[in-house]
Formats: sequence, structure tokens, C-alpha cells
Amino acid sequence: MSKFLKLAAGVALVSTLIAAPVRAEKYGLGRAATPEEIAAWDLDVSPDGTGLPEGRGDVFTGEELFADTCAVCHGDFAEGVGNWPKLAGGQDTLDHEDPVKTVGSYWPYLSTVWDYVNRSMPFGNAQSLTPDEVYAIVAYILYSNDLVDDSFELSNENFLDVEMPNADGFIIDDRETAEAHFWKAAPCMSGCKDSVEITMRAAVLDVTPEESAAAAPAVATQGDMEAAGVEEAAVGVPDPEMVAKGEKVFKKCKACHQVGDGAMNRTGPVLTGIVGASVGAVDGFRYSKPMQALAESGAVWSDEELAAFLARPKTYLKGTRMSFAGLKKDADIAAVLEYLRSQQ
Repeated sequence: MSKFLKLAAGVALVSTLIAAPVRAEKYGLGRAATPEEIAAWDLDVSPDGTGLPEGRGDVFTGEELFADTCAVCHGDFAEGVGNWPKLAGGQDTLDHEDPVKTVGSYWPYLSTVWDYVNRSMPFGNAQSLTPDEVYAIVAYILYSNDLVDDSFELSNENFLDVEMPNADGFIIDDRETAEAHFWKAAPCMSGCKDSVEITMRAAVLDVTPEESAAAAPAVATQGDMEAAGVEEAAVGVPDPEMVAKGEKVFKKCKACHQVGDGAMNRTGPVLTGIVGASVGAVDGFRYSKPMQALAESGAVWSDEELAAFLARPKTYLKGTRMSFAGLKKDADIAAVLEYLRSQQ
């Protein structure tokens, strides 16, 4: 049974329980539901905060919980895995032909996020999270969308203070009056039009598997190899093991960045040739103002600068639009640098 059918079944059960006293009295069947039985299903949270339990959770706790319980489907940085939903990114895309609808770009109410995580997640083990854990995970999702900083703690006390970017993007459904003139007593079932023709076709993007062939690796120096933790590397020969490891870690970045032949700008710029390149130099990509300012200062993406940025993007550059907290392990950073160096 799908989660939507389960939710519908839950709503039906609540309705049945609430109506039970009337039916029990009228038909002599069953009994009235106890307050405890009703409370077990009465989990909804309203946009005004009604239904929120007491609790609190911070971004860093949420990051650890997200990695353990959510990342298998939604990615370490809420970027989505395969066909599982993206929860972060997509800002300023709602007017595009193929908008990216995420918590940060589309969802108007934070209560929807909290309620859904609390009611239905993690997949296969729904309602196993404590209120504090739900607050922490929601705080991390907000952080992944650049809506709060890394020191933020979400609680029932400051819940309504969080402003969602698309809070004003929805309107009241007034079709009952606004479209009443379209209604007819009986719907037309046949011969409604003289002719029928196809005027548009559906377009689905990002479903074609990428080619496995990688671009030819660039030459790396002995210093590069040593910096990546490779001992006794041959000068001018990239380490295949490090490149392979870096390619695996880079999967966390592929939701926003592409490399290699045919790479295109997405939520983030193309990273082909990034090592040693000037900051903010990718043609056709609209950088954030902080990144533009860094570019104007003449900054270059050296190994050291890239490593610092990959470790803590939001600390390295305040106001960056990068939607993940950073790579925790030095070995992962070194591997990604080696992989990017192979994509020069």
C-alpha cells in the first residue's frame, strides 16, 4: 500500500473513531474510542503551529540524523538520490519550463515539512522519530536550503518565526465562484469538438543514464599526489584508486554540478577545469553576490582554497548558495580534488 493510501486509510479510521459513539448508540455495535486511541491518530500540525509538540533540535544534530535515516533516499545534502525527491535547491526556478520544487523553493508552510517527517518518515519506519529528532531534521533541511545558518536551533517556540520563500506563492481556491460560468448541467461525453490535435508534448529531463566514459585525466604532479595522501606516486600519473574514490564521493555533488565533456551548468556551475582556475569564471552561470565579490578580488581555486571551501562552504564564504554543510573527512576532500584534477 502506498504512503498516500495509508494516509487516506488513517484519515478514514479517525473519522470512524470519532463517529463511533453515534453508531454504537444507534446500532448497538462497537464502543466509543478512548482518548488514547484518538490521540494515536491525531497527529496533524497546522500552519499556525497548532498540534506542534514541545521540543527542539539544532542543525548539526539534524545533519547526523539525516545522514543515518534520510540520506539513503534524499542524499547527504538533501539533493535527492535517483528518482527520490530533492529537498534542497531549486530557488528561482518556479517560472522555468522545468521547475525544481523543493522545501526551499516551493513549500509554503514549514508545518507541512514537520508534519510529513513526523507522520511518514523515515520510509519503512514511520513515526519512529522523537519530536526533538524531527525538529533537528527539519532544521537541517532548512539549512540545506540556505534559510538558516549552521548555529540555528528549531523549536516549537520559534517555529513560526521561520519564513518560507514561497509563502505567498499560493492563492485561495475560488473556483466555486470564479469559474462557475464554465460549469454545465451535464458534462459532454462525445463529439465535444470538431477535431482533436496534439499541440504540446511532455518533456521529462534527467532520466537518460549518463555515459560511463570519463574525460581523459590531466597530468598531476608529485606534490598533488602527496597532498592527496598517495605515497610514492609516479610523477605525471594520476592515481586511479584516488580518482575512483573521488568520483564516488562526487556523487554527492552531481545534483548541482557536472564535469567532463558535454557538462552543463545546473543549480551549480560546471566544475571541469576548476582546479587552478579563477573564482567565478564559468561562462553563463549566475553567481551569488558573495561569489562575485570573491571573483573580483582575484581569488583562484588552488588546492588549499578548494579544500577549505569543500570542508565548510558556508564558513568559507558567508552567503554562498551551496546547499550542503561540507565534507567531513579530509580523505574525502583529497579524493574529490584528485577527481576534479583528472577532469581538467
